[in-house]
Amino acid sequence: MHDSTNTHEPVASRIPEGASPEAAAAVEGLYTRGVIARQGAFSREWAAQMREDIDAAFAEALARPNGAVGRGPKRYYVEIHPEQLRGWVDLVDHPWVRMVCESVLGPDYEIVELGFDVPGPGAVNQPWHRDFPMPAETRETGRLTSLAFNLTAVDTEEDMGPFEVAPGTQWDLPEGFDHEMFPPKSAYPRYEGLAERKYPTMGDISARSALTIHRGTKNESQKSRPVLVLGVDAPGAGNAEHHAMAVTQPFYDALPERVRRHVVCPVVDTLVPITQKHSIEGLMMGEA
Repeated sequence: MHDSTNTHEPVASRIPEGASPEAAAAVEGLYTRGVIARQGAFSREWAAQMREDIDAAFAEALARPNGAVGRGPKRYYVEIHPEQLRGWVDLVDHPWVRMVCESVLGPDYEIVELGFDVPGPGAVNQPWHRDFPMPAETRETGRLTSLAFNLTAVDTEEDMGPFEVAPGTQWDLPEGFDHEMFPPKSAYPRYEGLAERKYPTMGDISARSALTIHRGTKNESQKSRPVLVLGVDAPGAGNAEHHAMAVTQPFYDALPERVRRHVVCPVVDTLVPITQKHSIEGLMMGEA
């Protein structure tokens, strides 16, 4: 049931030649555990500004049809454009983010997604899942072709429905999985045995393979727990087609060259609010 596909090459062979110890540790962490983190990557003030931008974008998205997509009861996902986040360049140009992307995805990595999850009061346990089916390249060669970075907009407390991840499960073959994303209930005891709850605070950032089996848990507090999501691909991974990120010409022109070369989305005259298309049907009901 949970055969590892990652028997193709030893993890050491995934570490780029001449990598720093920190880069080597990042690659090893993502290939073994499937999730790594950097505490205090940003100031609390920066994270508070991110929260303001998330709140503004969330209010705007809720006010129009299909502006936000359900990820289970009282739980929403909203995709936004880089220009809706004042700190976007700080984020994608952060040395740790760049180092992780280059080391795992290669020098020509592509920034394909920006969005946020909002588990509100009353959100229930999600079913254990991965965010998309395992790509053929990962199954055949054991190579990770995309990463998801998460930044919390609040200090996470036990009753706020923390994110739960089952380390090492990015290699689980999808036998018996619904839509190749949702493992059968019979596998839950294993995930619960592996599960780690994450309690990030404002300014922390994590990176994970979205193939690593995870779930949001029940939010028993009266607070929402917004989390920013940055999606990055290796060239050819193909996730950009599931997203609708765009930038305007003046914004694109003002980007540092080392950021601009990783921006693969359309450059447009006018930004159009995003109609969410990355809906994950199996998450609509929560853990039924």
